Amino acid sequence: MMRKVFLVSRVRTSFILQSFPTLRRSFPRHTRCLSNRPGTPHSDSENAISSGKKEKQVNTISHLSAGLPDWIEHWNRENFKNVGYGLATATVITTLPLPLMTITSPYMLLPTVVLGSVTGVYWWIGLCDIKQTQQTIRRNFPVLGNMRYLLESIRPEIRQYFVEGDNEEAPFSRQHRGVAYRRSKGVNCTIPFGTTRNTQAVGYEWINHSLYPTEHLPEQRVLIGANNPQVTTQPYSSSILNISAMSYGALSDRAILALSRGAQLGNFSHNTGEGGISKFHKEGGADLIWNIGTAYFGCGSFGPNGKRIFDPSLFQKNSEHVKMIEIKLSQGAKPAHGGMLPKEKITRSIADARNLPFPVTQDCNSPARHSAFSNPQELCDFIAELRTLSGGKPVGIKLCIGQPEEFTELVHTFLKTGIHPDFITVDGAEGGTGAAPPEFSNSVGTPLNEGLSFVHAVLVGAGLRNPTDKSKSKVALIASGKVLSGFSMYKNFALGADVCNAARSFLFSLGCIQALKCNTNTCPTGITTQNPELTWGLDPSTKQVRVANFHRQTVHACVELMQATGVDSWSNIQPHHVNKRIQIGQSRHLGEVYSHLMVKEGELLQGSGPERLLTAWDLEDNIIARTV
Repeated sequence: MMRKVFLVSRVRTSFILQSFPTLRRSFPRHTRCLSNRPGTPHSDSENAISSGKKEKQVNTISHLSAGLPDWIEHWNRENFKNVGYGLATATVITTLPLPLMTITSPYMLLPTVVLGSVTGVYWWIGLCDIKQTQQTIRRNFPVLGNMRYLLESIRPEIRQYFVEGDNEEAPFSRQHRGVAYRRSKGVNCTIPFGTTRNTQAVGYEWINHSLYPTEHLPEQRVLIGANNPQVTTQPYSSSILNISAMSYGALSDRAILALSRGAQLGNFSHNTGEGGISKFHKEGGADLIWNIGTAYFGCGSFGPNGKRIFDPSLFQKNSEHVKMIEIKLSQGAKPAHGGMLPKEKITRSIADARNLPFPVTQDCNSPARHSAFSNPQELCDFIAELRTLSGGKPVGIKLCIGQPEEFTELVHTFLKTGIHPDFITVDGAEGGTGAAPPEFSNSVGTPLNEGLSFVHAVLVGAGLRNPTDKSKSKVALIASGKVLSGFSMYKNFALGADVCNAARSFLFSLGCIQALKCNTNTCPTGITTQNPELTWGLDPSTKQVRVANFHRQTVHACVELMQATGVDSWSNIQPHHVNKRIQIGQSRHLGEVYSHLMVKEGELLQGSGPERLLTAWDLEDNIIARTV
């Protein structure tokens, strides 16, 4: 059968080349011989038998193909001109009968107009391709080379809608996005016929349920700052799921308004991101968590050297609008890296939120490190200052774990000074951002599982957290990084968290389709753009309900998991409640996977505990623990 197809192909190719002499001259001789293609046997000797034995003869490869069909691979400027001359000739031929015809309808001119237009466009594109010097493909393959860039531009959409599987993550799988969409709309969120996941795959995780589930759990809230009554006089009752840090500027005004209103409807908090407190945050009426970054937007100004510096009086004024303050040391998507908002994108509203002069005359830069402090001691002093200026509101820090001994040095200073944050937000390296260098997003920072478990274990060993009843801890932990489902929340609680923050999940509730255009100002859903033509389509009055729906149903799903495991509170979830398959035929609970979670309360202060923690904890042994 294969031989017949091969012979027919040769006959057709020979017929085409003989029928069109121009094509014969345009293509090299060796391309007309199919036997010269790599790995193609010579047709006349495919089944040759000599001395009773079968021998397969393979021609020497005289031409290395680029992996493209011959007619594309051998397209060049000469072929472009030949085809162009052919189109021009055909156009002229269609005009020849016109003087001899009586034009009774404009449609009689249609063939000439269409062919002439195609010819003109063809020549215009081709000559532009040849003249330009930026793209070699277009220069070498006029007109045809543009197909490469067209296909590349629509590749993400083709993959998302036709190629990717339901469980492929890029960065959120279709199945996860579907869950977020359905819960936001308040429609049925069940799956039929059982799981589609490979339960035997390495990395598969599951919850160890109880034979005696609990019933009728109360609303799950976390009172942050309550265990530090001497300094924190205004503790905050937080939901176990809240909106993570996303700045106005990175998000549109309508997106911020919808998120804030949704948080107000659902009685949960909205983190401002480091872009300051905008009028849209205030208008929404949500409980605000003020994220203070390295540029001190909303609480700073430009210093004599042009750098942003902290302004205590401005901070005190704006702190009246918030429930908690979060000092951003780093974020998971681009830790130890600053940011920049081009001056062209800074509107009057953005300038007001960030306390920038308008119209702006320079780009708005966020440096990689703070100017208000440069070491752990100064950071503790800064925490105390913000707590005092805000009137006793909870103050925390946000970080992505990098070098473990730097975090343990922080904890040593907490104990030495008696000043510690009310909460720590641990951001995983898998966290999202509007724009970041690929090296930072892909290769810098500790993922959430390792980072969160390490921070919890160090604080337990230092006596600042209670491992059996986390509600009694002096320092609360907030987990941030790809939180979307009830299970992702439950697993974070098992690793030591008290609260979960989600960012991109709430964007799905606004209608995000994961178009991956956050850094282009062309977000088609009007969420991560400042283009009024695109933001117009986002209706806050509709989306605010979906934000509240997503929060309510996701929290409800997590509470159902708590009931299934026989616990009555997030604070009692332990590492042994979640198992993970580490290899075929073997699984371990999270306390065994992350052995440092087995540390006892205050154990590090006595010089004992898991070896990995002790190595990071001992700052005088000249051993630097580079892994957690």
